[in-house]
Amino acid sequence: MGSLFDGIGGFPLAAIHNGIVPLWASEIEPFPIEVTKVRFPEMLHVGDITKLSGDKLPVVDIICGGSPCQDLSVAGQRAGMAGERSGLFMEQIRITKEMREEDGKRGKTNDLVRPRFFVWENVPGAFSTADGEDFKAVLEETTRIADNTVSIPRPPGGVWKSAGCILGNQFSIAWRVLDAQYWGVAQRRKRIFLVADFGGNTAPKILFEQDSLFRNP
Repeated sequence: MGSLFDGIGGFPLAAIHNGIVPLWASEIEPFPIEVTKVRFPEMLHVGDITKLSGDKLPVVDIICGGSPCQDLSVAGQRAGMAGERSGLFMEQIRITKEMREEDGKRGKTNDLVRPRFFVWENVPGAFSTADGEDFKAVLEETTRIADNTVSIPRPPGGVWKSAGCILGNQFSIAWRVLDAQYWGVAQRRKRIFLVADFGGNTAPKILFEQDSLFRNP
């Protein structure tokens, strides 16, 4: 796994608890980098996302990122994806495309091209900035990594639901709002989690299917 906008290593922590190796991380703030160097000593630090080339990075199966949310948050200026910080989402798209194009040059096709999986995390305000057009752009830009002809229509009524999925030809994308209070954190902290599978239809399985029922023998 490669982690963009890594912070103090939330995605790498989730990775090691699920048998996934966090191979590299991109972060620019000194203190979070020092934290993750201690917690994940084997993880490579690759620096500023705007200076990275996907075709030069070590290839990974999964790219994760929680691009800066200030321009999407209801507590912010609501500049949306046009904002300087939240617009960095497009850097995650660029790096993923570059890595897949480079991996494809090795003769790989369909589900063998890496990264196969893409994860994005952000605030629920992303549903409503630019009157919903920002989240439409997130879905379109993500799906176009697999199929550049895709156009995503707005939902009925124009309001995005807190969960949904799109199944395409050999790709899938799903999103869901999760609240940290149900994962042992002593606060309400809702976030959108979006998963894309560029080689199959597993995205809704990953986000919606539980391994077991909670507290139910």
